[in-house]
Amino acid sequence: MLAKRIIPCLDIKDGQTVKGTNFVNLRQAGDPVELARAYSEQGADELVFLDITASFEGRKTFTELVKRIAENISIPFTVGGGIHELSDVDRLLGAGADKISINSAAIKHPELINEIARNFGSQVCVLAIDAKQTEKGWWCYLNGGRVETDKELFSWAKEVEERGAGEILFTSMNHDGVRTGYANEALAKLSDELSIPVIASGGAGKMEHFRDVFTLGKADAALAAGVFHFGDIRISKLKSYLCSENITIRR
Repeated sequence: MLAKRIIPCLDIKDGQTVKGTNFVNLRQAGDPVELARAYSEQGADELVFLDITASFEGRKTFTELVKRIAENISIPFTVGGGIHELSDVDRLLGAGADKISINSAAIKHPELINEIARNFGSQVCVLAIDAKQTEKGWWCYLNGGRVETDKELFSWAKEVEERGAGEILFTSMNHDGVRTGYANEALAKLSDELSIPVIASGGAGKMEHFRDVFTLGKADAALAAGVFHFGDIRISKLKSYLCSENITIRR
């Protein structure tokens, strides 16, 4: 079995790390460079950096901040936010990112996924999906959860896999910041239907939630923010706990 991954996420707004609930009510969570360095030293498997208002505000991700973070960590680094064309990917990889994450741009221009995979390799392209469960099912949103689309979660995930995405980063908007556990039923369905890795996001509140997302949700990796930023869970203790639950993780 492949080792499961623990991934802290830095949601960045105006150059600072923030954390919200259900994609709103953002509060400050610390300096991104300091947090990134700490997570690298604590044993995080990867780090995700999302400039959460870049697409909405129509600007590019902070290249200088990406560069500073990359210089202070020794783990794989994924960057997302405001990526609309191949030159953006090239710029961020040049700044030190190992992978890039696209969401809104992929929904608007799905062929961008093919272009990134063809030019940089599928392993570089992480397709982020922000979805909300409604009475009619799971539907995808863009611009940081502000705009509902006509994309249904599972059919869209299958399409992006076929277009060459290397991983899916699925965030349940219903579970984001609520700390009651991940959307395990939807995650398990994604994992069953796809052959590429699925990263779970939204809902971590205690260590048992990580156990459940790997067993019930069948996720390949678990992403979290607030529980790490505010010191509720330390990554080293989380990994020891998961080992005790017979979950294969990287040490």
